[in-house]
Amino acid sequence: MQIAGKKVRLVKWIHGSRCVLRVEVDGVIPDADPSEPVVLPDSVRWLDELQRLADLGDMDALQRSAPVATVYVRKSA
Repeated sequence: MQIAGKKVRLVKWIHGSRCVLRVEVDGVIPDADPSEPVVLPDSVRWLDELQRLADLGDMDALQRSAPVATVYVRKSA
């Protein structure tokens, strides 16, 4: 699915039980409605997978799936 518009990189945060990830994904500022950028469908699927791994607390799989992500591990107080 192609969305006409300007391609941009968007920062998204994923919150899991043991960690928080900061990732950059592909997005588009649509020509039809430039008020807000949208995340591309492939990026949405990737974010869903990262969310699933974060919810499981699978840190090794997260590092493999998102090697460019910044991962912050939650420490208990």
